[in-house]
Amino acid sequence: MSFRVTMLGSGTSTGVPVIGCTCAVCRSDNPRNKRWRVGLKLEMGPDVVLVDTPTDLRAQALRFGLPRVDAVLFTHAHADHVFGLDDVRIFNFKQRTAIPCYGSEATLARIRRMFSYIFEAGQEGGGKPQLELIPVAAPFQLLGRTVVPVPVWHGELEVYGYRIGSFAYVTDTNRIPEESFRLLAGVEVLILDALRYRPHPTHFSVQEALAAAARIGARRTILTHLTHDVDHDAPAVPLPPGVELGYDGLVFDAG
Repeated sequence: MSFRVTMLGSGTSTGVPVIGCTCAVCRSDNPRNKRWRVGLKLEMGPDVVLVDTPTDLRAQALRFGLPRVDAVLFTHAHADHVFGLDDVRIFNFKQRTAIPCYGSEATLARIRRMFSYIFEAGQEGGGKPQLELIPVAAPFQLLGRTVVPVPVWHGELEVYGYRIGSFAYVTDTNRIPEESFRLLAGVEVLILDALRYRPHPTHFSVQEALAAAARIGARRTILTHLTHDVDHDAPAVPLPPGVELGYDGLVFDAG
């Protein structure tokens, strides 16, 4: 049972162009070098699932279309992955129901602290998101599909990737544990973190991502969370067949 994936963003926490930067990528006319913060839209028939609520969610929704939100899968609670959360409240108004949000217990606890106004009693003002926080640590059912959390390490922080059928999304990682490599066995389409060419303490470099991608063996691997060091017009290392740089607005079917 296939579903449609839209990359809402492909950039790192600063976005690209980077504020105040005059490098070639930040001045590039190539639209694929203009990167919002990472997130996905998954269209499952009439239902829509978000992976994370990135800082740029309002602009992403207006550009790529977001008719409804039926659930959110959170990878972790860093700012670039959650700071668009307040923008989901328009879907509460439209759909007249709370939105289920899935993630690790630690991630959801951080979201509860970061967005305390949502969960505290008090004046509504222009409205607050109505959310149902659902901690998960094992495969679970969502809209008739099995979603498999894939724990990976982002520096010293455990975060989740997610697998749905033959598709997997693994962002913000510099180490995939052996047990998670097993969870990724047989994946056909993979979106994978590849921050830049130089090593980084909490993200895969492009070279490290290529090594992980080769081990996972997906038919198609799309690199994401790219900084302004990565130029779509001139990749600094050759990408093997089946591996490509992701970009905002990339759409494909998976499942």
